[in-house]
Amino acid sequence: MMIFGLVGRSGSGKTTLMERLLPIVRSNGLTVSTVKHAHHGFDIDRPGKDSWRHREAGAEEVLLISGGRWALLHEVRDEAEPSLEELLPRLAPVDLVLVEGFHSHGLPSIEVHRPSEGHALMWRPGSPIVAVASDEPIVGLGVPRLDLNRPDAVARFILARLAVPGSAARAATR
Repeated sequence: MMIFGLVGRSGSGKTTLMERLLPIVRSNGLTVSTVKHAHHGFDIDRPGKDSWRHREAGAEEVLLISGGRWALLHEVRDEAEPSLEELLPRLAPVDLVLVEGFHSHGLPSIEVHRPSEGHALMWRPGSPIVAVASDEPIVGLGVPRLDLNRPDAVARFILARLAVPGSAARAATR
């Protein structure tokens, strides 16, 4: 599976860009899965629901199944947070995995950056950040600057970087 990342500060627009990239990448005939890193705990089920009750009672894993989807919840109680490398093999095979977050994992990534937010760039020479997607020009940037408001151009960059055959031409027409 090809793997590519989106990194950036909280509130920069990573998730919005991911949302806009997915249909473009899929329209190029690729199957895509995503991985999202959450810095804080999260719940996908609500207190009082059966799956929540199972977890609260001590289940290590809870598998939820319905006619439209399934989800596996795995509790990390007295263990360290698993690494991305440990978790990727758990995904069903797809052409491309887009990873949001995990900025310290060395994945080739695009940094989503909004200068108006007042944060410093994460990009540094030698970092795995291969481009910056921004809504404003950035002076002195040592990697390509992509227009954050042009997800088609961002998708074209990713697909070209991954050397997906024929995808750049299709993405260019969108």
